[in-house]
Amino acid sequence: MPHRKNFLLDRLDPALLDRLRPHLTITELERGEVLAETHQQVHKVYFPHTGIISCVVELVGGGAIETGMIGHDGVFGGAQALDDKVSLNHVIVQVSATASVISSDALRGIADDQPAIRSLLVKYEQFFLAQVQQTAACNATHNVQSRTCKWLLRMHALAGADLDITQEFLAQMMGVRRTSVSEVAKVLQRAGMIAHTRGHIGILDLDLIKQSACECFEDIRSHYRRIFFSNEANGSA
Repeated sequence: MPHRKNFLLDRLDPALLDRLRPHLTITELERGEVLAETHQQVHKVYFPHTGIISCVVELVGGGAIETGMIGHDGVFGGAQALDDKVSLNHVIVQVSATASVISSDALRGIADDQPAIRSLLVKYEQFFLAQVQQTAACNATHNVQSRTCKWLLRMHALAGADLDITQEFLAQMMGVRRTSVSEVAKVLQRAGMIAHTRGHIGILDLDLIKQSACECFEDIRSHYRRIFFSNEANGSA
């Protein structure tokens, strides 16, 4: 069942997913596609199956910094749909994706009658806030190499080992100079962690990347497990 390729939709009881199914459509999202502008009303909710959606804070001077990634483990627009809110970020498709999409109005109407759906969306919003806070702390305290490795781990978890990403884009997402990312890429390639060509990064040695990453990736994973699995018997993601 395609909708269950998204973790949040997969957690719903069959009867609840049946309530949503008539309103859900499967949509292909192209790399670079803008899903929302800052302070724009959110009219659609996206539950990715594949790919990555990035939430980006735009700066007055023209720069931008990524504050959070959304993949098959999450949703964009769910919290906004509940309270008819606007997007606080510029939201783009970082890696081409397939997603289940529903209108904000339809999701809000169903969630008002189904507390389990509302609770799931609120839980994810709690996690996303934790991710944003962890990213802010990481950007303030960790060096570019450890942050790059953390970023690669998150990308790998959501999109796999072959990433169509330029150094320019990576530098923008991390809020650092391109030359800094270029130097780090050379170090990682010499160490056999990645294979880097123009516009593409291949992850070769995940264990070495984990050793070089800061603790923030594991902290983010811990937040996710606590929110979604703390009351379950297996206790693990």
